[in-house]
Amino acid sequence: MEHFVVIGAGQAGQSLTAKLRTLGFDGKITLIGEESAPPYQRPPLSKSYLLGEMELERLYLRPLEFYRDQKIDLMLGRHVSAIDPKARQIQVNGERLAYDKLALTTGSTPRRLPDAIGGNLGGVFTVRNLADVDAMAARFDPGNRVLIIGGGYIGLEAAAVAAKKGLQVTLIEMADRILQRVAAPETSDFIRALHKSHKADIRESVGLSKLLGNDGGHVIGAELTDGSVIEADFVIVGVGITPNDALAHAAGLQIDNGIAVNEFGQTSDAHIFAAGDCASFPYQGGRIRLESVGNAIDQAENAAANMLGQSVPYQAKPWFWSDQYDMKLQIAGLNTGYDQIVARQGDTPGAMSFWYFKGARLLAVDAMNDPRAYMVGKRLIEGGKSPKATLIGDPATDLKSLLRA
Repeated sequence: MEHFVVIGAGQAGQSLTAKLRTLGFDGKITLIGEESAPPYQRPPLSKSYLLGEMELERLYLRPLEFYRDQKIDLMLGRHVSAIDPKARQIQVNGERLAYDKLALTTGSTPRRLPDAIGGNLGGVFTVRNLADVDAMAARFDPGNRVLIIGGGYIGLEAAAVAAKKGLQVTLIEMADRILQRVAAPETSDFIRALHKSHKADIRESVGLSKLLGNDGGHVIGAELTDGSVIEADFVIVGVGITPNDALAHAAGLQIDNGIAVNEFGQTSDAHIFAAGDCASFPYQGGRIRLESVGNAIDQAENAAANMLGQSVPYQAKPWFWSDQYDMKLQIAGLNTGYDQIVARQGDTPGAMSFWYFKGARLLAVDAMNDPRAYMVGKRLIEGGKSPKATLIGDPATDLKSLLRA
């Protein structure tokens, strides 16, 4: 009986194992995770779960009975320390486990602040897993002062939760504007105004010099690069993530901004596959790594098919979302290389979308509380259609009519 092993029990790992069974694989499946909790959703951690609007069990991607019924051996709280590709074995908690095919869905890890500037102080948190959020949740009391470092989506989502719960929020971003790496100035402006309307203090072009601690080793404030000093009861760090590729690297697999895979999800070892945040793959003549739930699911399910010999190339369809206050931001496509932004008012108050073009080609759309714009934009991009920018910007244009053009 063939044995397929999957290392990493997150969204990608759960999706891959479930897809193996859906596709008819009747061999042995082992899914290994370092956390004690079964595979769970991560996006709600910094949103509804932190707000107390979602219970722990609702985070779980599947009930525990699913793994038993599907005969998936779920090994939780286990650490894989090494892969031996030649012997086709892994080392788990000191014991060796053989595989016929292996999938790496090891995810990513938040970047942390260096100890030299206070990163090791008590009360300094990142947002990545249940333990992170459970550890900081008790500090989300009205009136507490939180400093958030980093103006990306994780930092902004945490700021929205904190402001909604009545905390005093200061967010610093060392770049010229929030979301500078991932969004147009128009989207940054829209989201900045949203946060300011909820009394969050957004400071751009300002970095962290060092965190300040008391005699007990707990953070009490921060010194910023503009010379100002602020007080803080706790700190949330959201300065990006790095792919968990150390295990693959030690095993001699090719690394290129994560674990490099081909169009079929195979690593440089034909018996080892990778998917999700940890994997970089070919895309439009280059190589990218996508950090999103959508990619984790789609790429993992594609890898499952190819582990069974189907040889189906992965066709990425990038999409993302972010919930902040009462705003749902939905993003379709990748905006890399855009040279024009077209703004369009939605049909309801506060709804807005920004459409990214490179020349005449539609690349991406950011839709704020505008599901119609998102849906149309996503279908256009995935269908390779690019309507004229003037039509997008014309309020008289029925967006759905663009799908029929």
